[in-house]
Amino acid sequence: MSNLPVLMKRELRAYFHSPIAYVVIVIFTVISGFFFYSGMSLYGIVSFEMSRTAQAMGAQELTLADFVMRPLFGNLSIVMLMMMPLLTMRLFSEEMMTGSIELLYTWPIKDSEVLLGKYLAALLMFFFMMAPMISFTGFIWWYSDPPWLTIACGYLGLFLLGAAFLSFGLFVSTLTRNQIVSSALSFGALLVFWIISWAAGEKSGVLPDVLNYLSILKHYDQFSKGVIDTRDVIYYFSFIFMFLFLTFRSLESRSFTRG
Repeated sequence: MSNLPVLMKRELRAYFHSPIAYVVIVIFTVISGFFFYSGMSLYGIVSFEMSRTAQAMGAQELTLADFVMRPLFGNLSIVMLMMMPLLTMRLFSEEMMTGSIELLYTWPIKDSEVLLGKYLAALLMFFFMMAPMISFTGFIWWYSDPPWLTIACGYLGLFLLGAAFLSFGLFVSTLTRNQIVSSALSFGALLVFWIISWAAGEKSGVLPDVLNYLSILKHYDQFSKGVIDTRDVIYYFSFIFMFLFLTFRSLESRSFTRG
């Protein structure tokens, strides 16, 4: 794995030499900031009205965790569903379209190093996207006592969800040379994983249980509530491992891989 840092730097350089990195980071920051500002503004108005009218439910029962942070993490998960394919659509599709993948494989590197280099670079880009959100926590801490557990669980859930999206998008990018097709396929398939539990409804049985388990949204809900369930963590790690493995096998089956 000695070539891994070099490959990661190569991918990060490719991100920032194109508009993709800047557009994705700016859009995600603006949208997340809008949701946070809207939640805090509404929280201030509602808590003021509740304290002024002295209703049975006091303003102290209106927590930032329930009123601001949980909706914020829920809204951002939907934004990520639409934006993560933009980070993965070029990883292999562009290499195949331009033919640079052949030059890449003239280096003394392994398929696994190429795979991990691209995936870790995409994860680092995702970290850059989430970094400005730290200011939200600082803002809450400045004015009140932050719900640390809910915030930590929410960030962990977002990171695992994003890592799962990226692993799937990376796999799809090995299936087509067209970046737009790669992005569209990734979004469509991830949307299926998102809404698959809707088919189960409130029914019980083997099939509904399977659909609920496959739903990527069902496993995220607990994190946004400030709860870490090992079953949810295992699901995301299994999801990531499975699609990284499928990506590796897809690379092996392509004509551009080395014999």
